[in-house]
Amino acid sequence: SGWMQSPGSKIVNDSTKWGKLESYVKDIIKSFKADNRILLWDLYNEPGNTGQLNKSLPLLKAVFRLTREVGPSQPVSVSVWNYSTKFDSLNNFSLNNSDVITFHQYSKLDDVKKVVKDLRKYNRPLMCTEYMARTNNSKFATHLPYFKKENISAINWGLVSGKTQTIYPWGSKQGSPEPEVWFHDIFRSDGTPFDKREVKLIKEVTGKR
Repeated sequence: SGWMQSPGSKIVNDSTKWGKLESYVKDIIKSFKADNRILLWDLYNEPGNTGQLNKSLPLLKAVFRLTREVGPSQPVSVSVWNYSTKFDSLNNFSLNNSDVITFHQYSKLDDVKKVVKDLRKYNRPLMCTEYMARTNNSKFATHLPYFKKENISAINWGLVSGKTQTIYPWGSKQGSPEPEVWFHDIFRSDGTPFDKREVKLIKEVTGKR
């Protein structure tokens, strides 16, 4: 994969290095705070990941504070992504401070429904900002019609097979052959779809036929 963590745990865990982060966050948000092309600010991807757990909480709180100081016109959010009790502090803070409730779910539809049922209690718009992993039974055919029916915005972040290597499941070894069933992504590098039926469904559900 060509993906790397940013800013990385060394900076996350050392508040003396947050000066550059503050300048960056405030500059970017100030520059686009009234831009109607910005739908939402997703402030922190998967806090607590890679064993960080509550070590991520101080920076999570800081990035919300810095953003509110700038005062963007757009809503802000941090997605919940791990639903174990170990993440209660992180999840509670994110959910109680987000204007729009965003979440990740790479599992079967029944699991998505359980998460949605729990998140509905916050009485805010819902957006699934990461999903679709075919080999985990997270599929366009099962999930996208449900999201449409429930008025939940949804983003699958992969599009074309390329540098991020997300046609392969997490943990795949370098040099692995192309899997028969792709994990993620929709199109091959030449623009042809992995599955024409998926593309047809996406167009139907989004009204882009």
